[in-house]
Amino acid sequence: MSSLIIGILFLAAAVFAILPAGLGWWPNVVQFLRGFLPVVAVIIGLVVVFVGCADIKDRMAAKKEKLHDKRKKADPEKE
Repeated sequence: MSSLIIGILFLAAAVFAILPAGLGWWPNVVQFLRGFLPVVAVIIGLVVVFVGCADIKDRMAAKKEKLHDKRKKADPEKE
């Protein structure tokens, strides 16, 4: 319960800091987002490329295994 209250207090402090009537940090927040979002986009892009490569490798391995099983069923004495 205390963590919920602390979380709500931090959210309220952040909103107060961003509002023009509060601390007026909105221009700083926008500047941070302008610098941070391209970095996040690059990281997400790299993760997606790695996941795509892993997916292709898995498909190729499954295809090889399926072909191997098919050959094994066709001629069980060779194995």
